[in-house]
Amino acid sequence: MTVTILLFAGLAERANEREIQITLPDQATVRDLLDAVATQHAALAPLLGSCFVSVNQEYAAPDRALLQEDEIALLPPVSGGEDPRFAITEEPLSADKLVQLVSNPHAGAILTFVGTVREFTKGQRTVYLSYEAYAPMAVKKMKQVAAEIEERWPGTQVAMQHRVGNLQVEEIAVVVAVATAHRNESFEAGRYAIERLKQIVPIWKKEMWEDGSEWKGHQQGPWDPISKYEEGGQ
Repeated sequence: MTVTILLFAGLAERANEREIQITLPDQATVRDLLDAVATQHAALAPLLGSCFVSVNQEYAAPDRALLQEDEIALLPPVSGGEDPRFAITEEPLSADKLVQLVSNPHAGAILTFVGTVREFTKGQRTVYLSYEAYAPMAVKKMKQVAAEIEERWPGTQVAMQHRVGNLQVEEIAVVVAVATAHRNESFEAGRYAIERLKQIVPIWKKEMWEDGSEWKGHQQGPWDPISKYEEGGQ
């Protein structure tokens, strides 16, 4: 069978294309897929050890069996839907709009997190950031984060939106808003939301410096979107 694999960020750049096709035997697994990619696309081989595979917009284990009709994506490490609370967009973001989306009569506290483009990181001057996302899966995973928060802090309303494209210094890249009955819950749920977003939502940024560039993803250590989030880090 022949399957099509979607590529993003540094993988797409390395392959110089957004999708590749791989021929596999029937009943092949994700592990077989990665072996075939390494063999048939040598330029991608050095990156595969830190990548994950998604099948039908869900992270897939190595022994997951594949079908020809599956939607398959190869995802490098990470740093819109019908529900307006969750979106990947090229338009400028507004914290006020997300506050309106989560505000409700039962909420006594609304916490917002706004992530912006900073100019200097470890002494390097950023000219701009370029963000890319696997949009359908990103929105789906945002909704998953909201469901996890609802389970931990019942009644919490969550909204999160992330911008893609080229962003200049001080522009807003991500906004998260949580509405809870009490302030302590809002602080806890808000931190959980942004950390979990960074952990499992497939969004990447390319840092454009004065003297070069680099794709960035998850910044909390080895990227493992299948693992559970624990307070204080992973």
